[in-house]
Amino acid sequence: MSQVVDARGLSCPQPVLLTKQAVDNGEFPIEVLVETVTSRENVRRVAENWGCKVQVEEMGEEFKLTLFR
Repeated sequence: MSQVVDARGLSCPQPVLLTKQAVDNGEFPIEVLVETVTSRENVRRVAENWGCKVQVEEMGEEFKLTLFR
């Protein structure tokens, strides 16, 4: 079962900080839900820097990023 980080409605850096907590928890995969392109790109970039593989899915006007180790 995947961990879900619902960062919709939050502005940066909050989505990144919540994602970092989930990564530190170590339960993968992690699904991160965001609303803006800026949040999507910030979470994607830092997750890749942390060594995660990131899959991005557009869901209407929102995005789901799935992080894998």
